[in-house]
Amino acid sequence: QRMRIPPGGMAGLPLIAAAAFFMQALDATILNTALPAIAESLGESPLAMQMTVVGYTLTVALLIPASGWFADRFGTRNVFLFAVALFVLGSLSCALSGSLRMLVLSRVIQGIGGAMMMPVARLAVLRAFPREKLVAVLNFISIPGLVGPVVGPLLGGALVTYAGWHWIFLINIPVGLAGMLYAWRIMPQFTGPHGPFDFTGFAFFGLGLALFSGGLELFGGRAESKGLAPFLLLAGVALLTLYARHARRNQAPLIRLGVFRIHTFRVGIAGNVVSRLGTGCMPYLMPLMLQVGLGHPALTAGMMMAPMALGSLTAKTFAVRVLRRFGYRNTLVGVTACIGLMIAQFSLQTPSLPLWMLILPMILLGMAMSTQFTAMNSITLGDLAQEHVSTGNSLLAVTQQLSISFGVASSTAVLRLFNALAPGSLLDHFHETFLTVGGVTLLASLVFLFLRDGDGDALLPGRGERRASSGKQRSSR
Repeated sequence: QRMRIPPGGMAGLPLIAAAAFFMQALDATILNTALPAIAESLGESPLAMQMTVVGYTLTVALLIPASGWFADRFGTRNVFLFAVALFVLGSLSCALSGSLRMLVLSRVIQGIGGAMMMPVARLAVLRAFPREKLVAVLNFISIPGLVGPVVGPLLGGALVTYAGWHWIFLINIPVGLAGMLYAWRIMPQFTGPHGPFDFTGFAFFGLGLALFSGGLELFGGRAESKGLAPFLLLAGVALLTLYARHARRNQAPLIRLGVFRIHTFRVGIAGNVVSRLGTGCMPYLMPLMLQVGLGHPALTAGMMMAPMALGSLTAKTFAVRVLRRFGYRNTLVGVTACIGLMIAQFSLQTPSLPLWMLILPMILLGMAMSTQFTAMNSITLGDLAQEHVSTGNSLLAVTQQLSISFGVASSTAVLRLFNALAPGSLLDHFHETFLTVGGVTLLASLVFLFLRDGDGDALLPGRGERRASSGKQRSSR
């Protein structure tokens, strides 16, 4: 339901959502570079430490689908404050952990909070802002989701080197407490229509999503038991299929599949899934090639991801203008094709080429990815009616959560395949992987051809009138 937004809320609400997105994206990747140091401190094998990553990812995947129902039932502000409080508590517990079991349990607590922070904050934004302002707001919110995975490994490595691994978690506490105080003052308490909690649907959808996500984690080579991955993926698909059957028969399902009848949402979700095969792998594949293929130190490889974050921030200033000029269909087809070509050109990197020649391509890639994310997110959510906002927002959060695992798993599988079957050096196999991932991303641009020319014009004030005016001028000629 609509309600009066507290003073400062219209300006502060996107900031809260952006901060929540950044914390979630950062926490999903910051731990990776610190695992060896944590393993040594706890007296464990580095391979066993992957449970701390998998435990967080599975918890987030399991609970994201329920976040919309909790927000509709208990209110966006209450659920957001509860989520951040759990995230802070989990962070403190992680920092104080003296054993692997305690650390994994603490990461699960973090995951419960992380699963609700971003979806609930974005849901409040969707209900607070009129449609014509959503593009600019979602553009602002999407930037931290691009910057977080890029900054995470670099910040994690710096904290472990100069402060100790505990600070990877302790840094969340002051940020989280400040966010809770700010959200208490300005976040509106939106509620929405809801039925009784769909426990059967939650079991099917949440567990299916968690198994699928876990399969991607194992398939991507992040855990020791890679042979289990196909079984988890198949079990996840089977449970999601059972959910689809359940949702058609239930009057108040957890996730309303009727949202897929909305054309722009359907194309937007499909585009999110296929295009993130390329963009999701970059924060993983590029530093790996720089270290393993070209022999650069880890800190240098992490720093080379900074230009991509800079490009993402730069694109924030003109992404909306690009959409107004070219429309959603042309922008998404063109920018996704550009991303595919730019990923493929990284196959030209050799030991003889200086690193500074990577800076401009990384900046341009960050700009293209930022524009693509802004367009995809706003076209996916922009046409949703109020009864579908909660479901649509949860499903978009699910695809974003899976994107990192999806990109890492697919690129790792391609790299492993070339390494096993193709002749040449390891650097050659990295080049072949970049060409393959870039080609797949280039093909993914074809998905956006299913958008109609006028789709999304209602989100871009003035564009519809300009199109009508230009049409009249052409007809008069």
